[in-house]
Amino acid sequence: MGGPPVTAKYVIVASLEVDGVIDKSDVIGAIFGQTEGLLGDELELRELQKTGKVGRIEVNSENKGGKTYGEIIIPTNLDKPEVALIAAAIETIDKIGPSNAKISLKKIIDQREEKRKKILERAREILAKWKEESGVETKELIEEIISSLKTSEITTYGPEKLPAGPDIDNANELIVVEGRADVINLLKHGFTNVIALGGASVPDTIIELSKKKAVTVFVDGDRGGELILRRLIQVAKVDYVARAPSGREVEELSGKEIVKALNSKVPLETFLEQLKKQPEKEEKMEEIIEKTEVLEKTEEIKKEEAIVKPTVPQLPTQLIETAKTLMGTMEGVFLNKDWAQIDRFPVKDVVDKLSNASDVQAIIIDGVITQRLVDLANEKKVSYIIGYRIGNLVRRPVNIKIYTFESLLSTVL
Repeated sequence: MGGPPVTAKYVIVASLEVDGVIDKSDVIGAIFGQTEGLLGDELELRELQKTGKVGRIEVNSENKGGKTYGEIIIPTNLDKPEVALIAAAIETIDKIGPSNAKISLKKIIDQREEKRKKILERAREILAKWKEESGVETKELIEEIISSLKTSEITTYGPEKLPAGPDIDNANELIVVEGRADVINLLKHGFTNVIALGGASVPDTIIELSKKKAVTVFVDGDRGGELILRRLIQVAKVDYVARAPSGREVEELSGKEIVKALNSKVPLETFLEQLKKQPEKEEKMEEIIEKTEVLEKTEEIKKEEAIVKPTVPQLPTQLIETAKTLMGTMEGVFLNKDWAQIDRFPVKDVVDKLSNASDVQAIIIDGVITQRLVDLANEKKVSYIIGYRIGNLVRRPVNIKIYTFESLLSTVL
């Protein structure tokens, strides 16, 4: 029995064993009959065939010694969860005609992956011939093709279930990044030996892996990236350091930018020496803290803050007070219209947190203010965003006031 032609994404292949002699039509009838109603109307096989989501069911069988052995093949363009449900439903068939039967899943073929393999092999042949005929350097082209075909899915690794690529065990070198979004971006561009810290503390899994493999830490191009590295080197072995361009995050880099950053990695000792030559960052932070403390001492209205809402002149002081508590923590907070704190979180989670938040008047983060955060804040009608640094913003909504810790301080002093 068939339906409209199906361009299959997946093919279910199952083995068949029946204690009797039966025909192919008996098998197909049993599949439709015994799975009917099991998975609801949306996954009814007859309906799926009518709409072209399941193709023609093929049965290859032979009779031996009074029994029937064979294979069932079902093409489908459904998504993975639905394919798995159908495969599991078929395995519940225990009778075909009058005979006992057993159906077991052998494999599910990803047709797209098979196509990718064929494309890759053919591309190699084409480039090899091209090189022979023209002498063109093809190494870069081959790497680009291979990278474009690597669409590995994100997995989890270790007891902490850290976001990771699929080649952690196989690789001799690991790329350690901060969060899940960084892993996804590197996987998208073909780097499968990547794993994320996944939290504020360094997981034991990372510590143990660093003892066995060469580790490159790939951090954001801001102070937060430096703090992550300093935290990591206290407990784990780090061999190399790569860094996103200044003010940029790993998760937003293009493929070329990722390759350039990783190719420019330096030994840990070299990176630390470079940091020592840039003391102005630490001095500037100390200056901000010192000025803020002086400002606090000169505020005459401080005693009234507990019972009176902040006026416009008071507002910068209110925000600075909160910002000061965040310096060096790599955390963020949301304030409501009464300037009360309604949430505190790791700075890497600010976008996810804001997506599910409401009534947020101000966002203060010890990190980089990105375009993605600004766009979402505009949708949420946020009035203020304060961060350690402002990234490359191409759109600045007029209804949002955006400050760095330092520029906010200058509005008061």
